[in-house]
Amino acid sequence: MLGWALTFLIVALVAAALGFTGVAGAASSIAQILFVIFLVLFVIAMVARAVRGRPPL
Repeated sequence: MLGWALTFLIVALVAAALGFTGVAGAASSIAQILFVIFLVLFVIAMVARAVRGRPPL
């Protein structure tokens, strides 16, 4: 998931550099959404690991 967010971030940066503002805006929005989803899933995984008795990373 983090890989997809980084991919869309790179697409957004390249599109912005070339002047494709619509594509850059869409790609950056997708990258932000994927990054937030990744963070939420990461926190859930760490909480689940702590509840099971194992210390978080």
